[in-house]
Amino acid sequence: MTDAGRLSAALADRYRIERELGAGGMATVYLAHDVRHDRKVALKVLRPELSAILGAERFLAEIKTTANLQHPHILSLFDSGSAEGLVYYVMPYVEGESLRDRLSREKQLPVEDAVRIAREVADALEYAHRHGVVHRDIKPENVLLHGGHAMVADFGIALAASRSEGGMRMTETGMSLGTPHYMSPEQAMGEREITPRADIYALGCVLYEMLTGEPPFTGPTAQAILARVMTEEPRSLTLQRRSIPPHVEAVVRRALEKLPADRFATAAELAAALDNPAFGATATRARGAATPRTIALPVRQLLPWGLLAAALAFIAWEQLRPAPRPAPPPVYRMTLQTPANAAWADQNGATMALSPDGTVLAYHGRDSLGGRLYLRALDRLDPLPVSGSEASRHPAFSPDGRWVGFVAGSKIMRALAAGGPAETVCEVPAAMTSSGLTWLDSSRIVLAPPDGLKVCAAGGAVQVLLAEPSGTRIVWPHALPGGRAVLYAVQVGGTFQLGVFDLRSKQSKMLGIVGTNPSFVAAGYLVYGNLDGLIRAVPFDTARLAPTGEPLVVAEDVTVGSGGAAKMALSLNGTMVAANGEAGRATLEVVDRHGVSERLPVPEQPYAYPRFSPDGRRVAVAVRTRSTDIWLFDRRQQTLGRLSFDSVSTRPTWTLDGRRVVYVSQAGNQVNLRIVTADGSAPSELLLADSLYQLFAVAFVPGSRSMVVRTTGGAGLRDLWRSSLDSPRTLVPLLTTPAQEVTPTLSPDGRWIAYVSDESGRNEVYVRSFPDMGARYQVSLTGGTEPVWSPRGGEIFYLDGSALLAAAVRTTPGFEVAGRSTLFQATQYNASGFDRLYDVAPDGQHFVFVRHLSLSDLVLTLNWFDNLRARRSGSAAGGERR
Repeated sequence: MTDAGRLSAALADRYRIERELGAGGMATVYLAHDVRHDRKVALKVLRPELSAILGAERFLAEIKTTANLQHPHILSLFDSGSAEGLVYYVMPYVEGESLRDRLSREKQLPVEDAVRIAREVADALEYAHRHGVVHRDIKPENVLLHGGHAMVADFGIALAASRSEGGMRMTETGMSLGTPHYMSPEQAMGEREITPRADIYALGCVLYEMLTGEPPFTGPTAQAILARVMTEEPRSLTLQRRSIPPHVEAVVRRALEKLPADRFATAAELAAALDNPAFGATATRARGAATPRTIALPVRQLLPWGLLAAALAFIAWEQLRPAPRPAPPPVYRMTLQTPANAAWADQNGATMALSPDGTVLAYHGRDSLGGRLYLRALDRLDPLPVSGSEASRHPAFSPDGRWVGFVAGSKIMRALAAGGPAETVCEVPAAMTSSGLTWLDSSRIVLAPPDGLKVCAAGGAVQVLLAEPSGTRIVWPHALPGGRAVLYAVQVGGTFQLGVFDLRSKQSKMLGIVGTNPSFVAAGYLVYGNLDGLIRAVPFDTARLAPTGEPLVVAEDVTVGSGGAAKMALSLNGTMVAANGEAGRATLEVVDRHGVSERLPVPEQPYAYPRFSPDGRRVAVAVRTRSTDIWLFDRRQQTLGRLSFDSVSTRPTWTLDGRRVVYVSQAGNQVNLRIVTADGSAPSELLLADSLYQLFAVAFVPGSRSMVVRTTGGAGLRDLWRSSLDSPRTLVPLLTTPAQEVTPTLSPDGRWIAYVSDESGRNEVYVRSFPDMGARYQVSLTGGTEPVWSPRGGEIFYLDGSALLAAAVRTTPGFEVAGRSTLFQATQYNASGFDRLYDVAPDGQHFVFVRHLSLSDLVLTLNWFDNLRARRSGSAAGGERR
């Protein structure tokens, strides 16, 4: 559930949240209805990570000091509190716009309007300062325009943050209280005691921007802006705009003095000066364009000889001493709206990637073609599909950011990141089951098929890099910069260990780190996920290919896929995007044919492959906690109990009599079928194993003691086989073609089989007669996956990438599709191109889906690793000085 949903449920008797109005650095603001007083209000929710740092109780105690501010130009505080772990405060809802909105539209304001607004803000500041409250964050976003008049919002919020228990920790982690463009020099220097003259400086910046269209100091980064705040003078207003009266420029100059003592003593003085055309008329020194501030001392005239030597020594020391270390860049975190068609259902690897410069996100998205690769520049809302990338997986950018590579069927393909159709790099039969890929350079790509690490180059050459050790599986390769080595993870049962392969020595070694999907950032850190939803970073020496320090947590509550991969993307420069959620929180929902859903009363945890029992009373489902096991939910008793106790158990299937459950059991590379009684009266038994094939899906044949099994072979091909339930249980070929055949489902009379094949170049649903596998009939028209036959017959349900469809079919005397209809949109539910992630109830009218609760947001993090490196370097230097 989103923050708004949680808060809305908790405060339903007081506030009804209607919609989001915007988000800022400290809070997200919602339009809400005050139920008790029948009025609109603005409800602000403090960012969860910020409230965690500050301490909710202390923050709320401090913010109450501003509740008594009552002034015509101050937006008062109605209410505050905490609910569901979220800190909120409530203010009047102002019809109108912010000063930022008006500046964005008009750029420069008429001089009269700018002066009037500044005077009204100064009036509000004077009132607050006399009551002992300093705003600390005056900026256009916090000035609302109601009927054209100014109202200052968020009074005391920054003050409450600075005084709460995490104020110091907030600045230590790079999060600042204030906005660089409007921050006074003393705030930029981190002074603990901030006086009202900091607000006067900020108001001078706002007035400067209203008159010229930009703040007095700008720059590409926060550090650059603050450096100019400390060292430069603002450009002359009248040189930029001749209509500005001299006394207004003099007021701005006085407000922007570096030393607080040189500014106006009070906001009332500033307001009075704006009304006085004679203010500044006696000033004799005109200041020109912005230049660094320097000191010119007539040393010989002003200093005795004894002091001259000291002064010269000081100047020499100033010239020769090492330059001070730059301040660590501030860490910024912001929420990105998850693309509406995003699909995080890939079972074996990360489903998104960032370009090396961190500006473009590649992800797999569902659409009418069943799913394609999409590219979304982070400064745009509209993603662009990559032509020819149907059924793509494992996106990865080339080191220069020019190309994005991916797996599609048995091919490794690439497309220009700037746009253009996909082209084949090479064909690798095992590519379909590869667990990720990475680029060594602009022409060579490393992938992890079932038999180790391989590299393919443009033109089709394939080379084996590392053979997979027996009983293990290599997953998630990631090349280090320069193509020197490849990081990877080794799966043994349900655990993962990180390793590295040296391309020079052709040797591999384990790093002694338990983790998943490793990445490397240029700041010198190996970053990896884990099954606990935490992202960790450890200093890493690329010369010795070894970690050099202790790991630390850099992100929490990151969604983890059922295959173990953390849903994150990391660029070489350290920009990170992660799907935010408590280790893949999900729930089960029963949905009718109209899309009306009912949530089952089960705990929020990672679910997959729900299956109705033949009588519809129970649901078998795979649940990943510390391990992955099969659990049963009893719909009548509303109980959830564990059924399997193997290392990795998934993909349950009920026997036709409903007394037992068959499931896939995985240990290393061995993927077999086991069977267990549904009442738990006996331990599980091995049902079927094969030395050549991994067994991934089962469909029981009605009226027969046999089953259809979907396999994956050593070449990566997926095929359909038949096996008897009686001894000897051996695989008999049913449909083994060069194409991929997956997701078998049988008609209730056992005479027809539906399945998915990519023989046309994309996934489509087909039907054949069973068991002779006669003529083939196409069911889907524009792509289709995950078919299931209605238990009542007459319909085949399937997904087209965005919606659940029902195909009406006739099976006598022959097979015919009588029509197709869309039941409901299903993008909010898990989906897969290879295995069915939902089920249909015995009545043929209801379905059970897995709905993720943690994929509504993507969290974008900037500067974390640069900040970390700077602080680590500072600590190291400090140790040397000692």
